[in-house]
Amino acid sequence: MQEFLIAAKPDLQAARESWLKSLAGERRLSPLTVDAYERDTRQFLQFMTGHNGGAPGIADIKDLRPADLRGFLATRRSAGAGARTLGRGLAGVRSLLRFLERQGLVNAAGATALRAPKQPKSLPKPLTAADARRVVSAGEQLVDEPWIAARNAAVLVLLYGSGLRISEALGLKAGDLMEDDRVLRITGKGGKTRLVPVLPIAAKAVAEYKRLCPYALAANGPLFVGAKGGQLNPAIIQREMCKMRSALNLPDTATPHALRHSFATHLLGRGGDLRTIQELLGHASLSTTQIYTGVDTARLLDIYEAAHPRA
Repeated sequence: MQEFLIAAKPDLQAARESWLKSLAGERRLSPLTVDAYERDTRQFLQFMTGHNGGAPGIADIKDLRPADLRGFLATRRSAGAGARTLGRGLAGVRSLLRFLERQGLVNAAGATALRAPKQPKSLPKPLTAADARRVVSAGEQLVDEPWIAARNAAVLVLLYGSGLRISEALGLKAGDLMEDDRVLRITGKGGKTRLVPVLPIAAKAVAEYKRLCPYALAANGPLFVGAKGGQLNPAIIQREMCKMRSALNLPDTATPHALRHSFATHLLGRGGDLRTIQELLGHASLSTTQIYTGVDTARLLDIYEAAHPRA
């Protein structure tokens, strides 16, 4: 994790560092989530420095009031943060305070009492089945190196064919997926494990990538590697997807994560039940999965309005 100057007294700095380590170690949150919580709490401590007239220590946040947190959220909102960013920021501060409360250092009641900003409702934006098939095709990849084209296609076909998050796909070890595997055990958010299907086309794409890859892939090392042999950075796949959007005339919403949305939406449209889709996606709550019913309803209404003579 990158080092930053933290506006806090040594006792609070040390406690916050222990909390961040617990997120990555004990709770097994993704590196992106840990980075976001680090950033959010750093901004909170900067706010408290101005709010209190000096760098805060544990004693300064021992009995934090809802009004203090509302002031922090108001400052972030005035800087342009949206509801989702504010909600995540509050979640990060709450997590830190609860960590300190378990050690008997602070009272987290003020943070618990404050309601999170209301989140805007937005539906996932999946690709059409035809566009999804084009995106995951090795022949559509926009790179000259055959092994890199095969790698990109293998990553994307796992996102669409198995409903993986990009962090889950890039976190796979070379020994996790063999050519004859039909089910893959994935460790997702919060350390939860689930079983996902591996379509024959996905297994074939991974096998082709392995065959072409110029680097020796150790069984306990990363499955997907970058041009220099290190673990593949998600930004590279996101950048390649951006190029494909332009080349294939796809909407701006066609991102790697949209392939996961497409997986769920297309399953639902073909008769898949919500409970099964919930398990495949690794959602803790069925209500999270239910957003895809809205996507399918919206798609049906679009078809109706386009086709019905009296619509």
